[in-house]
Amino acid sequence: MKIDSKGNMLVGSVAILIVSLLLISIFIITSINYIENGNIELKSNNNFKYIIDDYSRNLEVLGRDAIAEATQKVYNGLPVFNSKNQIKKNLNNILKENNKELEKKYGVDISSEVLSVENTETPWKILFKVKLNVKKDDIKYSNTIEKNASIEGLRDPLPLAKLTIASGILTYDNKIHYKNAIAGYMVLHHLKSPESYIEATAPLYIKKCPYDPYIHHGDPGVLKDCLDKGYFHESADGSCYLCRLEGKGKCPHYGMEVFIQTHTPLKNESLSCSDHVVFSDHYNGEKINPDDWNSLILDSSHKKKYGLGSEENG
Repeated sequence: MKIDSKGNMLVGSVAILIVSLLLISIFIITSINYIENGNIELKSNNNFKYIIDDYSRNLEVLGRDAIAEATQKVYNGLPVFNSKNQIKKNLNNILKENNKELEKKYGVDISSEVLSVENTETPWKILFKVKLNVKKDDIKYSNTIEKNASIEGLRDPLPLAKLTIASGILTYDNKIHYKNAIAGYMVLHHLKSPESYIEATAPLYIKKCPYDPYIHHGDPGVLKDCLDKGYFHESADGSCYLCRLEGKGKCPHYGMEVFIQTHTPLKNESLSCSDHVVFSDHYNGEKINPDDWNSLILDSSHKKKYGLGSEENG
């Protein structure tokens, strides 16, 4: 049986249509697989990026935890001879545990190393540099992350690091209660009028004073509020937090100072009450208000710095 030209054309058209449909099907299937694989890769990349970003964000918190751990060591009566190395050790241990949790949760291989712990231009923050390596399947990340951790809200380690818990210092009501500790320290260093600092107090927690410039402490009510709230102040002569951990009353870094407040009826001249003066510089001052038991004892330069006259304002 013969197939005429019309039949040949019909068979050919059907064959072409079938081939076209097969090619289109193959193209569609391939495209779907490509899109699905692309979505999987994009999702994987996004998850990986989230892990890196989350790690970087948490470093500030974990760094602060490492500082607090060093402070706790001081409050446990143990000396910190090298605060940077101590904090590096603390943070490396914290990150090691954190890395294990992330590996278990996300299936990533993480390694980290704390490169440095450094002071910053402000005494209220400490800079951490951490080398981070992360790998998941064929995706890799390697970089040095830098984060500043705030020391505000942490306990002041200087009193315990300087005088030790054996001196009889107590901490309660958000204050350092020196009892006879400073008086004993003054006797040991042959400083005059140690009796003026019996029962002296100072703030326990680091809080940055908001009254800046500090000369505003001479405005009505400001000094009283500063003492009531227990604020710390920036000072080129005061000691930074890292050095405070080591018991250094002053240091070469840009630091802080706080008033050690006396509570005495005595009117005799004694150490100016900035903590770096009491613990290191050892020069005298006088009561701002001789008739006030709670008056600060300040030298002329500190009076000028804080805008205080011959009588307390407030």
